[in-house]
Amino acid sequence: LVGGDHVYKVDDKVCALLEEAGALLARGEITHSYPHSWRSKAPLIFRTTEQWFISMEKGGLRAAALEGIDSVRWVPARARNRIRTMVETRPDWVISRQRAWGVPITIFAKPETGEILNDETVHARIIEAVREHGADAWFEDDPKRFLSPEQREQGWEPVTDILDVWFDSGSTHAFVLETRDDLAWPASLYVEGSDQHRGWFQSSLLEACGTRGRPPYEAVLTHGFTQDSQGRKMSKSLGNVVAPQKVVEQYGADILRLWVVSTDYFEDVRIGDQIIRGQVDAYRKIRNTFRYLLGSLADFDDQRERVPDEEMPELERWLLHRLAELDMRLRRHIEDFDFNPYFQALYHFCVQDLSAFHFDIRKDALYCDAPDSLRRRAARDVMDRVFRRLVVWFAPILVFTAEEVWKNRFDEESESVHLQQFPETPKSWRDEELAERWKRLRAIRRVVTGALEQARRDRLIGASLEAAPVLHLADESDRRLVESIDFADVCIASALDIRSGDGPADAFRLDDVQGIAVTVERASGTKCARCWKVLEEVGRDERFPDTCRRCAEVLAGDP
Repeated sequence: LVGGDHVYKVDDKVCALLEEAGALLARGEITHSYPHSWRSKAPLIFRTTEQWFISMEKGGLRAAALEGIDSVRWVPARARNRIRTMVETRPDWVISRQRAWGVPITIFAKPETGEILNDETVHARIIEAVREHGADAWFEDDPKRFLSPEQREQGWEPVTDILDVWFDSGSTHAFVLETRDDLAWPASLYVEGSDQHRGWFQSSLLEACGTRGRPPYEAVLTHGFTQDSQGRKMSKSLGNVVAPQKVVEQYGADILRLWVVSTDYFEDVRIGDQIIRGQVDAYRKIRNTFRYLLGSLADFDDQRERVPDEEMPELERWLLHRLAELDMRLRRHIEDFDFNPYFQALYHFCVQDLSAFHFDIRKDALYCDAPDSLRRRAARDVMDRVFRRLVVWFAPILVFTAEEVWKNRFDEESESVHLQQFPETPKSWRDEELAERWKRLRAIRRVVTGALEQARRDRLIGASLEAAPVLHLADESDRRLVESIDFADVCIASALDIRSGDGPADAFRLDDVQGIAVTVERASGTKCARCWKVLEEVGRDERFPDTCRRCAEVLAGDP
């Protein structure tokens, strides 16, 4: 109706024409939601033009795609419903664009009728030209050269539109997977952001189902987007972009990788200086775990120091159970692409099971027992098994740290940790009954260590080895459990007095550990100069008068 004027400046002319035709019902301004360009921020202008479409109904494309969706593994599982709803309700697929460059729609049509030329000979000529000269073969010369003389006289015209870029992306499964000998079709996994249910995932699905009868992928993994620490989209205009390279230069690549697995990446994730600094603290604890293992395993003799599983002390057999339990859990998380719980399980194992428990308890045996004692050999044996698994388990996350730790122990000539498979863990290590015993023992220990901390704050003691806690047990089964092992050693105390009953009213208790009360007394005796335990036996060995019996025997080399 109106031509030659700027599209935003013709409202008055259009309204005048409508009024002249008696078609203007009303005129005014309203405030309403309206789509805008994400780049220019200007309101969009809709223009009706002729386009090329792929029908969702003719040929059964929609039905094939919906059936294909149900055959694919979607991660997370809710993604299946999202893409299924989109395909169920989507209109026909408009595949044409009017631009000066792109992949051409290499067909001939009659402008008057819209009829399409379907001639295998013509198609073969076009395919051969594209194969030899690329897609520009359609544009570099008159496309009518592909027609026969008779067809040129019949009014066939080349289509000058190009394909939508989403059509290009949807065909990657064909020209990537089917043209390389080292790859196979369909793909094992497609990975992209959550917006690609409407984009690449769907265009690939429709093209493959339309041409090959099934989806081009066996599984699809969807991740969220990275936002700033306040949950805002990153943009240059807001100045809130966190550059990965800057994080890597300041903290190292492993810290950035640690941040990724510390998030639920299926949802949008946040990043900022404070968040990254939190990962630095977690990384330091993991690195300290590796450092302690390396130090404790120095000069480990794989032949001489091995201990048969059945001869292991209970604490080591419990740790073997935890390794077996963790192995099964980690494999499941890996198969589910569930990297956050994978990392959390590893981190908890390092901090709670190793550093705060096993390492703490066995420090005395490692430092003070005779080199060939069962307890020390068993501790080192199990630590070696922990090391060989822990470093390999962490390798997909802390790629550089894991390699550094691995090479530090097994020398620079050894095979990379990244060429190791997850070690097989014997099912015989699983012991649910033992795990239940130690679950209760750890709960009781928590009450004892809490009482020791309180005594330290009250300045009754300095170190825990100065104490001889009195353990009051209301349940006889707890008493039998505690008396079955050296529980003073487990609590890192010099002695332990076990009594039946509820204990005095002022005893230390924890609400979540019923039937346990603890009072703290100072250990009687003299402090051993070597192991620092306070024992009455210190000074009885004339050869080493400032040590306990155990330490004196070790120093003397007694069997």
